[in-house]
Amino acid sequence: MTSSLGMHPDALFSANQSERDIARRLYSDIANLPIISPHGHTDPKWFALNEPFANPAALLIQPDHYVYRMLYSQGVTLDQLGISRTGQGPTSVEPELVWNIFAKHFYLFQGTPSYFWLNYVFANTFGLDVKLSAQTASHYYQVINDKLNTPEFLPRALFERYNIEVLATTECPTNNLRYHQQIVDSDWQGRVITAFRPDAVIDAEHESFQRKLNQLSQVTGLDCHQYDQYIDALRQRRAYFKNMGATSTDHGHATPATADLSRQQASALFDKLVAGNVTPEDAELFRAHMLMVMAEMSIEDGLVMQIHPGVYRNHNQSVFSDFGRDKGADLPIQTEYIQALKPLLDKFGNDPRLSVILFTLDETVYSRELGPLAGHYPAIKLGPAWWFHDSPEGMTRFRRATTEVAGFYNTVGFNDDTRAFLSIPARHDMSRRMDCAYLAELVARHQIDEEEATTIATDLAYNLAKKAYKL
Repeated sequence: MTSSLGMHPDALFSANQSERDIARRLYSDIANLPIISPHGHTDPKWFALNEPFANPAALLIQPDHYVYRMLYSQGVTLDQLGISRTGQGPTSVEPELVWNIFAKHFYLFQGTPSYFWLNYVFANTFGLDVKLSAQTASHYYQVINDKLNTPEFLPRALFERYNIEVLATTECPTNNLRYHQQIVDSDWQGRVITAFRPDAVIDAEHESFQRKLNQLSQVTGLDCHQYDQYIDALRQRRAYFKNMGATSTDHGHATPATADLSRQQASALFDKLVAGNVTPEDAELFRAHMLMVMAEMSIEDGLVMQIHPGVYRNHNQSVFSDFGRDKGADLPIQTEYIQALKPLLDKFGNDPRLSVILFTLDETVYSRELGPLAGHYPAIKLGPAWWFHDSPEGMTRFRRATTEVAGFYNTVGFNDDTRAFLSIPARHDMSRRMDCAYLAELVARHQIDEEEATTIATDLAYNLAKKAYKL
């Protein structure tokens, strides 16, 4: 026996009738607003070439570390899921076999945001009306695979169907951005822009640091093993990225530490790192210095800074060695912001030309550090609940912990931060529903009125992200 699949119109709203009624009205005003997706990791090649997605597994499973981290936790190997090992080409695992494994274990996702996102995609994008299980796996695969080979399911058509106004990808400074150039040169009007992510050329502990410095030298014509030319190269690449549509930078440092080194101190430290004399302390100090340099460059060129700290990346050494980065083994760690950011804020925190968006995976700092920082410094705004907290409960905790001290307007709305293209409307829908549920509670408690809540809901869903990311 199979169960029917359908998205309940009151999904994620309060069980309290009065609040639910308010949330319904708020949501009806914002549900169909265009999507601003200012930070994510989708592949610009999809939109440049506009070719059919290969198969359901390649589209919905293999790019999505939310999916395979859960499967891995229950003994499903990455080899079984057709994830390529480092240095090896595509695997020979049959896509439908990967799909069947996923379907057999789909119950594992119950109660997680992935369950909501995936069911949303199945129902709203593909029109499926029975739940995914081992029994319905073949039906799902056939329906999805058939639709992926129709014009309506090409990447650009889905982009337009999803009402995406702008979508930002994330690239290393060494990237030639050729797919972005192809999009610009095409007759398609969809707006896909890049974001400047310099981690691999800033973090001396990154496994590709030396190789990326060589590539940065090649792409700029400068000797990026010499500090001054290295800085000039980064400035040059920022200008190129901005010319290609970038409005932001992104920094995935382990901590938000900042340090104001002199040019002589920074050059000497850089020389040590380039020579391969890398200690954790020196690598951290250089990252801290480079956040300061990046802030100074942002004042010059206007790019918004995003800082995503508080993650122990690639915690599973075996998986990292065999499969590389971003394979579901990143974990939250305790993070401190007040002292870490003080050098940067002492120098630039009151400068209206700088905009820094802070994220965290350490929820304990919402009310103690991040809310108060954003509630005071003009340069600071708060990014939305991120990664593990991009969930109904995580979004609610974020609003409860930050609103009283920072308000709504020191936050930047929502960004989906995803590699899974088809989940973008699902993620934005979840965020819009949760914000409406939270605002409905404030209205029911007479803290704000419904007219105010309607304006706030629109701003959270659309206007704040557009303004914060200069879109």
